[in-house]
Amino acid sequence: MTALPASSASSAFSALVPYGWDDAWADAFAPYHAEGLIAGRVVRVDRGQCDVVTAGGPLRADTAFVTPHDPLRVVCTGDWVAVEPQGNPRYVRTYLPRRTAFVRSTSSKRSEGQVLAANVDHAVVAVSLAAELDLGRIERFLALAWESGAQPVVVLTKADVVPDATTLSYLVQDVETTAPGVPVLPVSARQGEGLDVLAAVLSGGTSVLLGQSGAGKSTLANALLGEDVMHVQATREVDEKGRHTTTTRNLLALPGGGVLIDTPGLRGVGLWDAESGVGQVFSEIEELAGRCRFHDCAHAAEPGCAVLAAVEAGELPERRLESYRKLLRENQWIVAKTDARVRAELRRDWKRKGAQGRAAMEAKRGRWSS
Repeated sequence: MTALPASSASSAFSALVPYGWDDAWADAFAPYHAEGLIAGRVVRVDRGQCDVVTAGGPLRADTAFVTPHDPLRVVCTGDWVAVEPQGNPRYVRTYLPRRTAFVRSTSSKRSEGQVLAANVDHAVVAVSLAAELDLGRIERFLALAWESGAQPVVVLTKADVVPDATTLSYLVQDVETTAPGVPVLPVSARQGEGLDVLAAVLSGGTSVLLGQSGAGKSTLANALLGEDVMHVQATREVDEKGRHTTTTRNLLALPGGGVLIDTPGLRGVGLWDAESGVGQVFSEIEELAGRCRFHDCAHAAEPGCAVLAAVEAGELPERRLESYRKLLRENQWIVAKTDARVRAELRRDWKRKGAQGRAAMEAKRGRWSS
């Protein structure tokens, strides 16, 4: 079979265009088309099998053919795949190189990363206004979102529970300070407020919907889809937590354009090699750090530290600095578990700090004894 020209992306594969197919994907798939394989996008993965939307309609395929030891290379929702044209079962032969991937660390002691969604343009972080804002958790989600290569968007759900516009504006302002460079949109899915703005933002590509259980993701997804596709359960009043109503990651076409991947509620959001993502979340601290006297300033007690000076002047909230330190430490620990060079650097750093601490104590004892 001859290779498919990229210009055919809107003809032979026109049914895939609403799911994000374009000329670049056609170019990437051309070698597999020449082998007689079928192009499709994974809309759901479940127990070693996946549902794939193709130009000829949906089909079910087995992912056993793509079983690498690296868990970051398993087939996931959002992947573009090459599927065998026939067979029982059919097999996914491979997936096309990902443009972006949203990855978190698992709770496993084996230091594994987990791919939540692939080829995502927008990472929508849903935060419920029915509960107290957890700014640190928002920062954690944003670090992973930036690291993935997607553009984050924070959606403040259940805006109808906020009693007045002034209070709502203050809440939006708090999150905007926490999320520099990120759109923050208050939305009420039940009353339809803010949905038109959000739909316009998401119409240009693939979006993944993230957040804790009880954040209102399924209700928001249904409102965007215009129908009750996702199951919704009541949130517990005692703690505003949900019950994992979504158990798989599902990719669905939006009526106004674009596609949406809904995900289960995430109780744990561990970083996975997200240093640059952390830097983007705390861009104002990174900018201040460039003015410190020492290039390796730890922003702890060093003289000439521009970051500490900003905290003392009230220009930088101390909570932001503590959150920045915490996420950097966590990320460094995750990287060190899989990178021997980083582990060696950490050991050297611990020894250096230990020696400095001992020297400081000896100096104090000298002053006390004199």
